[in-house]
Amino acid sequence: MADSVHGGVGLFYFLAEGGKHLLRSIISFFTGSGTRRDVGTQNLTPSSGRMTTKTVNDDTALQVAAAFACIRRTAETMASLPIQFFSIKRNSSGRIIDKQVITKHPLYRLLRWKPNRYQTRGEYFEVLYYQLAFRGNAYSLIERDSSGQIISLLPLMTSQVETVLAADGRIVHRYCASGKMIEYSEDNIWHLKLFGNGIIGLSPLDQARNTLGISLGAEESVNRLSNSGFKQFGVLSIDKILTKDQRKQLKENYNDITSGKEEALRVLEAGMKFTPTSMLPKDVQLLESRKFQLEDICRFFDVPPVLIHDMSSSTVWGSGIMEIVRGWYKLGLSPYRTRMKDSIQTQLLDISERETVEPDFDIDELLRGGEKERYEGYQVAIRSGVMTPNECRSQEGLPPDAAGDKLFIDQQLVYLENGGKKNETKTFTVKD
Repeated sequence: MADSVHGGVGLFYFLAEGGKHLLRSIISFFTGSGTRRDVGTQNLTPSSGRMTTKTVNDDTALQVAAAFACIRRTAETMASLPIQFFSIKRNSSGRIIDKQVITKHPLYRLLRWKPNRYQTRGEYFEVLYYQLAFRGNAYSLIERDSSGQIISLLPLMTSQVETVLAADGRIVHRYCASGKMIEYSEDNIWHLKLFGNGIIGLSPLDQARNTLGISLGAEESVNRLSNSGFKQFGVLSIDKILTKDQRKQLKENYNDITSGKEEALRVLEAGMKFTPTSMLPKDVQLLESRKFQLEDICRFFDVPPVLIHDMSSSTVWGSGIMEIVRGWYKLGLSPYRTRMKDSIQTQLLDISERETVEPDFDIDELLRGGEKERYEGYQVAIRSGVMTPNECRSQEGLPPDAAGDKLFIDQQLVYLENGGKKNETKTFTVKD
């Protein structure tokens, strides 16, 4: 597990008296300072191949602009999708024959408005997706009333949780906060995970540690050069032996050649020669290296570079960006949506409701096209009997029309054998 947790977004909660009573208070809002403890490991088998000499944890990794932008883009985009609940009816073969939106389900009301006393829906899901995209796992403490109904979901920071598969097959979540270790059963923890071994999701932060370490090293080099006015470090040589005092005096007089922002012209005397021992950014292709690191980080966190404002291959936010967003949703965000839907249905819904209630997230706003594209789509949907005019108006935020709740069908199609003539209409009389 990584060494620390990024501040400002985490809420910690714990159970007192052996886990019998829920203490409704925030242990910490994490400001990035103070003593914080990590426990356990994110993966049942440790990651290998970590050769970076830089300390890479939540705090340092999110100082890399590309990593911060990727995690923020994924978390905020997914958290912006409105949640929906549907009532499902199936026939004897399991095929859906009716699907209606429901708004009075208690779990829908909880997830739609305020999952806990501290956060709105958007804030809560941002924490979950941030932890999921960054750490590969997201945890929430489940609070139930006396009847067993879920009344609160409180997010736990992944760096404070260790998931263990016990010898008897039970899954145990060990949570550490304020110096206390508390064990929760899988019934009391909502656990979301990326692909991995089935018990624990792989951590993108762990796997990207080397790449992030190189990026941090490049940033450090740029800062060091900037502080020295982008002057090269080097050796000042002279063809005679100097005394200790002469060396000291020479160093003081010519120190600004390699450090500081002093731009005064220096004249080297007595055969002195300055030999650079460092390379300038252009010599080590620092800009090219940083661009490659940006692309590598985007690969780890599965976000197209253009969506985090890398315009090196695209100069404008034109129509092509919409296709990139659609592709990103299908290959990058859709798995998050599926994991969240399946997890809600199997871990939060009562087992008796799993066949009749289905949670989902509305992606229309994310994939919404331009006005011309939308109106042409509505026209096709109405003329083919797929949507009513009022359903299309609702998509545009317009009030319903009095005669807009009926389905229409375009009857201009004719049989090929009629050679373009109108199909013959037959009238049937039903006898009593």
